[in-house]
Amino acid sequence: MKKLALLGSTGSIGTQTLDIVRSNKDIKITALSANNNIGLLEKQIREFHPEIACVMSKSAAGDLKTAVADTDTKVISGMEGLVAAAGDTGADMVLTAVVGMVGIRPTLAAIEAGADIALANKETLVTAGHLVKKAAAENAASILPVDSEHSAIFQCLVGNEGNKIDKILLTCSGGPFRGLTKDQMKDKKAADALKHPNWSMGNKITIDSSTLVNKGLEVMEASWLFDVPAGNIQVVIQPGSIVHSMVQFEDGAVLGQLGTPDMKIPIQYALYYPERRKLGGKRLDFYDLSEIRFEKPDTESFPALGLAYDAARSGGSMPTVFNAANEWSVARFLKNEIGFLDIADNIAAAMQAHRVIRDPSLYDILETEAEVYRFLEERHQDQKI
Repeated sequence: MKKLALLGSTGSIGTQTLDIVRSNKDIKITALSANNNIGLLEKQIREFHPEIACVMSKSAAGDLKTAVADTDTKVISGMEGLVAAAGDTGADMVLTAVVGMVGIRPTLAAIEAGADIALANKETLVTAGHLVKKAAAENAASILPVDSEHSAIFQCLVGNEGNKIDKILLTCSGGPFRGLTKDQMKDKKAADALKHPNWSMGNKITIDSSTLVNKGLEVMEASWLFDVPAGNIQVVIQPGSIVHSMVQFEDGAVLGQLGTPDMKIPIQYALYYPERRKLGGKRLDFYDLSEIRFEKPDTESFPALGLAYDAARSGGSMPTVFNAANEWSVARFLKNEIGFLDIADNIAAAMQAHRVIRDPSLYDILETEAEVYRFLEERHQDQKI
């Protein structure tokens, strides 16, 4: 039995992971965590019997503790609880599906405890890639990508170890606003941005898809995962989400991974790598597939993608600024407190105001995040006056 700690168990990735565990019956869940969905978390505790369950809110944790008092699961809370869930249960693997920079500390704790990482939290590598890669090397821990695009790249590289990568072709659906101009998007609301044409995802990542921020974060994540400079990672719009990404080698050959837009495929591949197991679901029908289209991304209408490349080139603490400014902005956009175009504008303003720290410590990264939040709060208040 493989022992798995699942951080973010009530979200889209988390619930699909538990579907796979439920079907295969050879994974023991040692820990579960959720943000605030204690109703679903209680059901998961009763089904999977983890040693530890973590909720970020102390008051919600108190409610959960009362609800599951008849079980053997220990309920803990906050960041310290999340770190314990990742590192204290003897898990062989920790799947990190929490959203945002909250994933950094538990990921590092899991690596230091000797666990492999199934990574669905791209912000961890974007902001602290140098710390995570160093810790993984020191502890002989594997980092297995769960994002569909990075899993596709990883799958293309299996059997090609030692062959030089010329370029990574990172595919992108284009999101719900593909083909629209800035003027057409200026009045778009959260409800519009949450209508993704292909994927069913959480709110934050769906908004990130609509701005192409998600693809910018994935460029930086891919750079760390595969040791390829951001300048050698090309974003390509593939509206059907059939080609999940490609790798071009120095001889000009291009390998790609194709499939239906089903996150269970990369999740299961990470859980059981290098084994492939039977998985139900829809298959591609190449007789019905009349064409596979590719397009160039419009960085004029979607400037956040260009800002991500700028952040990658600057390095140091700048990717943290990019990510933190986006997290702050998406949270406000979901509450209808700022406009859609304000997301990229806020990222640009925060990056322009920041003085780069070249080799940031974990403390520097967290302080930079706080600094960006303060800057944008003040900017938002000034704009309201």
